[in-house]
Amino acid sequence: MSIVICPLSLIQDMVDQRRPSHMITLLDPDHVIPTPRGLEPDRHLRLGVHDIVDETEGLVRADESLVADLVAFGAGWDERAPILIHCWAGISRSTASAFVLACERNPDADETLIAAEIRKRSATATPNRRIVTLADDLLGRRGRMVDAVDKIGRGVRAYEGLPFELPSRW
Repeated sequence: MSIVICPLSLIQDMVDQRRPSHMITLLDPDHVIPTPRGLEPDRHLRLGVHDIVDETEGLVRADESLVADLVAFGAGWDERAPILIHCWAGISRSTASAFVLACERNPDADETLIAAEIRKRSATATPNRRIVTLADDLLGRRGRMVDAVDKIGRGVRAYEGLPFELPSRW
């Protein structure tokens, strides 16, 4: 099954079209959205985090517990239907989270191949390096996830990314 990534503006369309069983929302902590119709509320993980890498006063950056929650929620996804991951633009927090779940599901897969597939499917994808770094440590990838994201570099600048899908198995 697949991991679907999109911006906030398209979540209801993606729920209607792709019929995901689970959804992960990564938005600023004060931006709470309801669970879209067609999705069970207990299958919707809301992570309050700003799209930052460095510590910034007044903003919330990803920490170990956020990444642990992301991985734990992903572990409850049975892959019978897609999982939908979104952030504000569908460019940074969501692509990092999709990369994390793909790496977690495939412990022996080459991180560089997964990151390259993200780039192939999305010209704008720029995975949040903080989320990737924390997940790299949690998953014991020894810096390979960070190196893979560095290798694909920053995506094309855009206000909003286009929806795309990533395989869950490699």
